[in-house]
Amino acid sequence: MNHISQGPMLAPAKRLTDIRRGLEKESLRSQETGRLATTPHPAALGSALTHPHITTDFSESQVELITGVHTGVQACMDELVAVQQFTMRSLGEEMLWVSSMPCGLPADDEIPLGQYGSSNVGRAKTVYRSGLGWRYGRRMQTISGIHYNWSLPGLSSADYFGLIRNFRRHAFLPLYLFGASPAVCSSFVAGREHPLQALNQSTMYLPHATSLRMGRLGYQSDAQASLAVSYNSLSGYAASLQQALTQPYAAYEAMGVKGPQGEYRQLQTTLLQIENEFYGTIRPKRVIFPGERPLHALRERGVEYVEVRLMDLDPFEPVGITAQTLRFLDVFLLHCLQSESPMDTPQEIAAIGRNQHRAAERGREPGLELEQGQGAVTLTAWGLELVQQLKPIAAELDAAHDCQDYSAAVLAAEQVLLHPDTTPSARVLKAIQTDFDGSFVEFVRAQSQKTRQAMLELPMSGAQAADWAAQSAQSLRDQADMEAADSMPFDIYLQEYLSPKRLVAKAQGATA
Repeated sequence: MNHISQGPMLAPAKRLTDIRRGLEKESLRSQETGRLATTPHPAALGSALTHPHITTDFSESQVELITGVHTGVQACMDELVAVQQFTMRSLGEEMLWVSSMPCGLPADDEIPLGQYGSSNVGRAKTVYRSGLGWRYGRRMQTISGIHYNWSLPGLSSADYFGLIRNFRRHAFLPLYLFGASPAVCSSFVAGREHPLQALNQSTMYLPHATSLRMGRLGYQSDAQASLAVSYNSLSGYAASLQQALTQPYAAYEAMGVKGPQGEYRQLQTTLLQIENEFYGTIRPKRVIFPGERPLHALRERGVEYVEVRLMDLDPFEPVGITAQTLRFLDVFLLHCLQSESPMDTPQEIAAIGRNQHRAAERGREPGLELEQGQGAVTLTAWGLELVQQLKPIAAELDAAHDCQDYSAAVLAAEQVLLHPDTTPSARVLKAIQTDFDGSFVEFVRAQSQKTRQAMLELPMSGAQAADWAAQSAQSLRDQADMEAADSMPFDIYLQEYLSPKRLVAKAQGATA
């Protein structure tokens, strides 16, 4: 059970103004035609290895924009706009693809891996991405999303794990409310078995889907499905991950660490190469020291924040998400934190997975039922019950911030539950069918062009432009310094970094 009771949690009001948040937004670079841009990361954006706000995710073609940490929702949104604005100005004729599901993709081996220079750290990042490609295919890795990093000072690791358990139980609600990927370009599923239906010759979809990205076609893995990771404690969670990071997995052993020419295919043959490979709707996180393993940081110093990973890019919004959505997430996360949080079981973990797939692939289906305990309940009824529980928390947040914005966000969610045709997923499908002859790519291409134009028209002062240019230049110097400082051979560096002893904490009692 979670250690936080409802009373102390929501008082004093000062505590509610201390929530900290940040955003990480992934987007593919695309050509004007709607095909993937396979050009290198633009030089004007600096080093993808060392720039504090602009990097790449899996692919060289996949930009990731990162805000700092903010106590204000609007300040967080404003920074994301500013980072995206500078990025758009640096892309020439290319644009940022505004959907979570990818644009027209080339053959799998033509999707370029992220490149980070010749340092050991940079080379390891590319080898890791190569491993993802070998294990899951490169197409799957081109799916993009927006991650919400969230913390409340003063919480223990046990508090955060209670929040995580409840978030996973109730993840169907944000999937329904904010899922925006009901259709895909047929190039994404070419040659794969899938349950999708054809919308036209180039577009596949499911009629009631909310987020194909979070369904079985998206970030899923048969290998990882064998990992029934429990979130009952930091020590248990860490033990599950350590096993996956240190025990060889037969299918990956067959691939080998290196190919016939001695080139690296993957970092190692374990079920997970490194911690980041573990998929999930929400993750416990900790800022790491240079060279430190994330699992070591968690064990040594405890959970610092959570990373919400199930949010699709909303193609109707200039930066893929709105301030109102962030406010809803604040209320939702506080509810997950302050509610009783029973320990999870293997049976419940399996049911959570089935509920996630149902909500992602059939969320708007009239009368859709989800598993709840030993019985079943409709998604709508369960969602409306949760929304009622969110209202008092929203009122507390409104009082703390002297606004009505949090209550408005919850009321908007209630309306979307009552009117499935107003969900982003339904609006995306309607626009594709009504205005673009059933073409997913043509719809997203038009929205991407509209977003590009809006960003280019935003004013940017000479001082702002100079500051961005200076950050890019500094990041290139920082990368060069890292490369010059390296003396260890890459093979030895990897052996050291991947050593199981680097996963273990020295301190005792940090796993509370």
